[in-house]
Amino acid sequence: MTPLQQFIDDHPRLFVLTGAGCSTDSGIPDYRDRDGQWKRPPPVNYAAFMHEPATRQRYWARSLVGWRRFGRALPNATHRALVALERRGQVELLVTQNVDRLHQHAGSERVLDLHGRLDEVRCMGCEARLGRHAFQQMLEERNPAWMSLDAGDAPDGDADLEGHDFAQFEVPPCPHCGGILKPDVVFFGEAVPRERVEAAARAWQAADAVLVVGSSLMVYSGYRFVDAAARAGKPIAAVTLGRTRADALLSLKVDAPCDSSLAFLHQP
Repeated sequence: MTPLQQFIDDHPRLFVLTGAGCSTDSGIPDYRDRDGQWKRPPPVNYAAFMHEPATRQRYWARSLVGWRRFGRALPNATHRALVALERRGQVELLVTQNVDRLHQHAGSERVLDLHGRLDEVRCMGCEARLGRHAFQQMLEERNPAWMSLDAGDAPDGDADLEGHDFAQFEVPPCPHCGGILKPDVVFFGEAVPRERVEAAARAWQAADAVLVVGSSLMVYSGYRFVDAAARAGKPIAAVTLGRTRADALLSLKVDAPCDSSLAFLHQP
């Protein structure tokens, strides 16, 4: 029995926190390298998106291209292993920092999308929501010349679309009130809704231990739960490649791919 198997066997109620490393095998790039440093410029900032039309044009142009593959991504073995863990009755709550909904697509039910979901678009004026696939059609209808472009995939449905003039890209307004449409995700510089933070806090407090999967924990919104759990004396295990912000807090560190590390969960 591996130390990770023993950890999971010893703690029947787990608070699971997942990050981008869970989805790389589904073709969705992650943000950081093994040292926790940015691989590319940081994602769009909330204030810039809301106050700068040029930032919205650049964001949605890149998203028009990136969504084509992101929207077709499928769950991988790591997602399926965490479904198996839930079906063993050991998941108090799975809090994911990802916005791809692949945990739910795989079959996990006890999931909290800490940073929201990219498959919905939200009006910042009237709070109306529409599906991202429907919004993709709106983008393509208004910007047919952009449909033939292709670019390398970037994290969270973005694309490395450089060297293009975004000034003529047309961003549709909210069809209900004419307001600004934004993906229903938490951007950098934007606060995670309080009810999500409180729900996650209740879950780690009720759990026996914390299991981190595929996250460097460099972003405070996820790290805070691990930090609080450690201060409360909860054992913490992490399965991820490279350094994490919480290395000093861990009871167990597995520096290895998530899928192979968790493969035992599929076994009878």
